[in-house]
Amino acid sequence: MGIKERQERDREAVRRSILDAARDLFVAEGYQNVSIRKIAERIEYSPAALYGYFPSKDDIFFALAEEGFRLLAEPARLKALDGLPPIERVRAIFRRLYDFSRDYPQYFALMFVDRSVPRISREYERFSFAHDMKTHIVSELQACIDEGVFPKSLDPFVAFRLLTMGLLGVAVMRLSERLAPGENADHLADDVLNVTIAGLRSGGPLMSERVPC
Repeated sequence: MGIKERQERDREAVRRSILDAARDLFVAEGYQNVSIRKIAERIEYSPAALYGYFPSKDDIFFALAEEGFRLLAEPARLKALDGLPPIERVRAIFRRLYDFSRDYPQYFALMFVDRSVPRISREYERFSFAHDMKTHIVSELQACIDEGVFPKSLDPFVAFRLLTMGLLGVAVMRLSERLAPGENADHLADDVLNVTIAGLRSGGPLMSERVPC
């Protein structure tokens, strides 16, 4: 291994330690309560050294959020859905949102629970892949409409929001330990998903309207 390769490896190792320490601190203490100095102390570096990797605390969060969205997307998992009927792809995609909260609770907490984190809309270009992921999911819902699984009157963007809110609700209740003793969060997630899909298929009236997000 040459000097340049070793330097790059060492730099990536430090960057990884910064992100891991920041993620743990953000979740344990809340994003707004963690400073660059506190992160530096956790990994026994100077604050000035951290600024050589990330210009600000917000940039550390954005790096973590980017990792989180890529973990959520899991392209290989989505590829495995090819060939399934549209409704089964939709079911698997939204169940993945709940599974993500269970498999990566720290990332989920930062991305969907902590209200003090900066909005990723500030970094639109950086997160364009996440917007593309949403567009893909909406297209899967539209495919269900086109095949007659859902009524023609259903707005796929509204369906996206309703399914997302339902699964996020279960995930947050499980993560915050608000479920009743003995209540099975996995079963609850499946029930919420199935009941929401059944409600959308019924064609009942919806008060929700498409909103920009």
